Amino acid sequence: MSAAARLRRLDEAAEITVYEMSQHVSYANCGLPYFVSDVISRRDNLLLQTPEALWNRFRIKAKVAHMVTAINRADKTVEIKNLHTGETLTDSYDKLVIATGARPRKLDVPGIERALWLRNVTDADEVKAALQNADNKSVAILGAGFIGIELAENIRHMDIPVTIIQRSNSILGQFDTEMVQPLQAKLENHGVQIILNAEADHINKEHIVLKDGRKVEAGLVFTAAGVDPDNALAKAAGLKIGVTGGLWVDEQQRTSDPDIFAAGDAVEKHGQLTGEQTLVPLANLANRHGRLIADVIAGLDVKAHAATGTVILGAFGFAVGITGLSERAATKAGIKHKVIHIHPNNHAGYYPGSKRLSMKVLFDPETGKILGAQANGEDGVDKRIDVIATAMHGNLTIEDLMDLELAYAPQFGSAKDAVNIAGYVGNNVFNGTTPTLQWHELETARANGAQVIDVRSGGEHGFANIPGTPNIPIEELRDRLSEVQLENVVVYCQVGQRGHIATQILKASGAKVKNLDGGYLTWAAGEASLNR
Repeated sequence: MSAAARLRRLDEAAEITVYEMSQHVSYANCGLPYFVSDVISRRDNLLLQTPEALWNRFRIKAKVAHMVTAINRADKTVEIKNLHTGETLTDSYDKLVIATGARPRKLDVPGIERALWLRNVTDADEVKAALQNADNKSVAILGAGFIGIELAENIRHMDIPVTIIQRSNSILGQFDTEMVQPLQAKLENHGVQIILNAEADHINKEHIVLKDGRKVEAGLVFTAAGVDPDNALAKAAGLKIGVTGGLWVDEQQRTSDPDIFAAGDAVEKHGQLTGEQTLVPLANLANRHGRLIADVIAGLDVKAHAATGTVILGAFGFAVGITGLSERAATKAGIKHKVIHIHPNNHAGYYPGSKRLSMKVLFDPETGKILGAQANGEDGVDKRIDVIATAMHGNLTIEDLMDLELAYAPQFGSAKDAVNIAGYVGNNVFNGTTPTLQWHELETARANGAQVIDVRSGGEHGFANIPGTPNIPIEELRDRLSEVQLENVVVYCQVGQRGHIATQILKASGAKVKNLDGGYLTWAAGEASLNR
């Protein structure tokens, strides 16, 4: 629909026809989980346009319940089946746009046929009706991705027991484990049971039976194990399929047929940071590329930008966001990187309502180029991830974040915004002022003989600490250097700031010292994620 509406604005004479196999055209599929629980109470709010409105405003022919069954490239026609009447039609094209999207991944599990999913408004109607059925008062969800978590939250709003079953050791595989652990804790605190490292063996009338023999009560089953490109139509037409399984397109969204374009979740994207093709099923990219196709058809010389995959998710008032590479993805791709963790407040701490905001930023150790960022917290996650996504688009470095002039008033931010703090900390790490150690590297360091010292106050140490670590408060460190193993020492505080000061004190005394990046908070989140 982005391509169709944009093309009409560029070319009043073009004949534009849209075929949609569902009952609705131009609907807000990202809002579907919130409709089933009445957070979005009006169904009409999901329907952005109707065929009638599209014709009246744009003179676009939008035909719903019409499924394209074949593309005949030789004579530039498509075959269409009217799903209401069963009639078969043929239409011709000069230029064709494929936007078939993605379909829920089909799991090879006996009994999966009784699983529901969310892809369109009709699905949402069925899900809502099923959840309101008194006989279906327990829900199991296969998959802990974005849809699975949003669905679980909304089902809990209806006070229905829900269990998420996830194959891997963490929810939301795009993120690093320590950055989504607080969200997992929030979900569990609100009654969502999460079973990690588990797979369904089969599904019966009342349960999902796991491969280890456990049974999960499941009056209703949802499959949310990811999506696959829905490109069967393109394959049958002989169009080139990319290495990811998505439809191949060039930088102007052309397929291997110069008169056929494609955009959306069926299409693979060029990854900005890895240089490889990737699947990024996100609405903003789909809309952007649809508009670009219209520009190309209209004769404009435009090209698609590589994708960074910026996304955010919220549940029960807590948000997680990511842009670019995670540490896991960078390691897998063999991309050299440095990592920093920070835990500032979302706005000035002296102003009421301040909340902690945790951030993780990756950058190139040689150039300082920002490779990715993640954040979590109750407020301000979207702002910081958007700023860093913009900085990445502009090829800024980690040190450039220090100099960004961002809007400040006590209720909105701090004089040193979280993004600026990421720049300061990144600057210290980038230029070698503060050698750091990551949370998952600590046990190896200890095995290699490192002394680990807590430089927080005695009260903080007594409340919670890394087991087996002595406590030397930062204020006493200069006077207790005799207790420090100067040849190999790691210091930590709550979030990393006092650890940085301790590092400088010990370096001045000739110590080989590292600061535990992100302090106790990052270590605790990481350890909690490992122990689930």
